[in-house]
Amino acid sequence: MPLPGQEAKAPRRNDERTIIHFDYDCFYAAVFENENPALKSVPLVKQIIVTCNYVARQRGLRKLQLVTEAKKIVPEVVIVLGEELGRFRDVSKTLYHFLKSFSWCGRAERLGFDEVFLDVSDIVNFNQALLDPKDLQHSFFRLNRDDSTVGFACDATVQAGHSFPASTEALLDKSETSVLQRLTLGSYLAEHLRTRMEDETGYTATAGISTNKLLAKLVGSLNKPRGQTTLLPPYIMPPRFQENPPSNVIRFIDRYEISKIPGVGHKSSQRIRSYVTSLYPSFGSDLPDKASDEAVLVRDVRNFPGMGPEVLERVLGGPGAERGIGGKIWGLLHGVDNSIVKNARQIPHQISMENTYLCLKTMSEVHHQLSKLAMRLIKRMHIDLLEDCEGSYTGSSKKWIAQPKTVRLSSRARPTKNSVTTQARSYSRVSRSCPCPNFIFELDVDINLVVERLVEKTLIPLFKKLHPKNLEWNLCLVNLCVTNMKQIAEKDCQDISRMISLSKDMTNEESNILNNLPLNSISGEKNSVSSLNSLSLQLSDQQTDEESEDQFRYQAKCDTCDVTVPLFAMKAHRRFHSH
Repeated sequence: MPLPGQEAKAPRRNDERTIIHFDYDCFYAAVFENENPALKSVPLVKQIIVTCNYVARQRGLRKLQLVTEAKKIVPEVVIVLGEELGRFRDVSKTLYHFLKSFSWCGRAERLGFDEVFLDVSDIVNFNQALLDPKDLQHSFFRLNRDDSTVGFACDATVQAGHSFPASTEALLDKSETSVLQRLTLGSYLAEHLRTRMEDETGYTATAGISTNKLLAKLVGSLNKPRGQTTLLPPYIMPPRFQENPPSNVIRFIDRYEISKIPGVGHKSSQRIRSYVTSLYPSFGSDLPDKASDEAVLVRDVRNFPGMGPEVLERVLGGPGAERGIGGKIWGLLHGVDNSIVKNARQIPHQISMENTYLCLKTMSEVHHQLSKLAMRLIKRMHIDLLEDCEGSYTGSSKKWIAQPKTVRLSSRARPTKNSVTTQARSYSRVSRSCPCPNFIFELDVDINLVVERLVEKTLIPLFKKLHPKNLEWNLCLVNLCVTNMKQIAEKDCQDISRMISLSKDMTNEESNILNNLPLNSISGEKNSVSSLNSLSLQLSDQQTDEESEDQFRYQAKCDTCDVTVPLFAMKAHRRFHSH
């Protein structure tokens, strides 16, 4: 551990990437404004003031403010309810796919509903190689590798939008000059995407451009709304305790309070603050004024005598702590963040719908609420798990990219006077699950029929297991969820579509096929085939465990009798015909 007066080594930088961070402006309010443009010019807040538009903020309203207080400040404020997250999720997904469509490498990471990181290193490097050093002012940014006409003109001698600092007067070495050039190109790409997004979707965004996620996110917050900021080089690491460091990264990040740094959690910042404030006087110096108010800046921690990754590991480590937490935080305090922009995940881990109630205690009410939740769930599955396809066997223009294997019903009951359960048990959430029935994946069946069947055949039986008739219950929450997602390969998508088609053909023609079978020496065969087919249909439609679900999901027609048989039983079925 470094002693007072000794200097811990600064972490090594890697500034080869170009990262853009997009933050949609007043996203939740903007969704309502796009639905009703008249709201754009009035103070608008979401109930309990989860968010508010910039018109409201200019009038003195803020996030997490009481509605009663907001009405006193701005009596004409418009309040909208936003408990239903579907509209926000849909818009967020649309904007995400819009931005992702410009990524060559597919590295587009969504953070919540209203933030997206793009790693544009490949497209920027491609365009950097095409620059004419003798005519940078008349450059052309190509958006397509194969088509030189797709793109836009730009001046590669100056950044688009704002920058920090306003200009760079430092002499840059060759590597830093290359970084500056890439960031300049990245700024034009960010401006192009923001402009296109506003023109095509009506939503605006703020952007930050730098060489890692941490710096891009922080620098983007400097010019909100509808602005963008590029963090300019030099990025080099200065010696510690230097009053005027040459690094713009250090100049920029040093002024932030420690808890404002992404990646430094609330508990970690508390521990660091406590360590610095408790030990600072022992080194013969008073704590800076801001730090005395417990607003400890990055500069205070980074330049703290003896500070380094080992000290931070000791302060922040322990049971359950992230391995190497000291080195990670030490890097963040220097603007170093090597975390990658994750490849876009197309498939959610689960899809869940939930509602709360003041009083839900009759089966008719439960049936009605389950129908509403099931409808929302199926629609959400269609949005998140379907994509356009060509040549579908079912005639549908959509195909499944993943299918959940498990459906789970959860509820929470209020304690009743005659309840035999404990109060803790009454307030806890209980659940039951079963394999997803195959019929929920049929796309050419009316969604109302699918929902009705799901409620009657699956959800009501699960509910009765949760709440037997002989016990009183009064529900305050019901949750419906599908999980255990199984991704479907392209070939599997086609096979499943074909199998569904074959299964339906069998259903329509089953009686004709069986009636045409000979009744003499193979009369027993007719009965056996009918029984086998009946069994396969029953198990395929009402699976009771995951094993049976997998076994009976895929079926095919017998070449001899045209009866649909589970694939695993086809060999035995053919032997039956041979005897």
